[in-house]
Amino acid sequence: MRDTSRSLAGPPHFHRRAALWGLAVASLSLAGCHSMVNSTERAEPYANNELIQSGANRIANLALRDNLQSIRRVQLSLYRRNPREWRKWAKSPEEAVQRTWDTIMQGASLTELRGALGIDAIRMAFEATPQGYQGDRVAALAVGWASMLKEANGNTWDQTMIDGVNAENSYRAARNVEISLWLITSKVGPDGQPLLLATEISDRGRNLLPDRELSKVVARLDLMAAQADEKYRRAALDFGQSFVLGSLTPFLSMVKP
Repeated sequence: MRDTSRSLAGPPHFHRRAALWGLAVASLSLAGCHSMVNSTERAEPYANNELIQSGANRIANLALRDNLQSIRRVQLSLYRRNPREWRKWAKSPEEAVQRTWDTIMQGASLTELRGALGIDAIRMAFEATPQGYQGDRVAALAVGWASMLKEANGNTWDQTMIDGVNAENSYRAARNVEISLWLITSKVGPDGQPLLLATEISDRGRNLLPDRELSKVVARLDLMAAQADEKYRRAALDFGQSFVLGSLTPFLSMVKP
């Protein structure tokens, strides 16, 4: 009988050449992945806590990050058109923004809001009576919006596998942001003047940033709500599919094509 072991195994130099080609391909693959990661300015380095995050958690955290950035942009834009608000407690609009977000990240409320968060803070920001809210209305809006976003994100700034988007809270937050945008453009004080100046289209120029950024927030919240609903819907369907296929697989394997 003919010995075929050598012909199947190949000569030693073949193994060395194959190993080198394998290393080259692996290096090119890693380089390609690295270039893909760094192909956008939005890419971020891996964080240690990502090991305890699912893909859905990561997407939710990115949506929350972008929503918070949008709110900061709206806050600064409103300060530029309503300087009387930041002057109530800060030396500059940037200082007012920083003090507001220091408070938000601590999970606290502003002194003038008396502990109000979420929709309650937004309601206080639009109190128009002479004895109404005397604090920074723009900061109150930022606190209200940010706390609603946190609640919609599972009451955390950074989701892990034990957390998840609350579909109902996310949907409700989207509607509250829509309503507050309408109030910004329509609410007036006792003197008949707008409580806050926001978007503007005039001879002096165009300023549509609040409308644009808050619309992005609404869209992201609606998408997160839909994703959360679909997550539980798909979990039930996947369980049913696994049960049915698991039961039928032994029988299907017996059927010859």
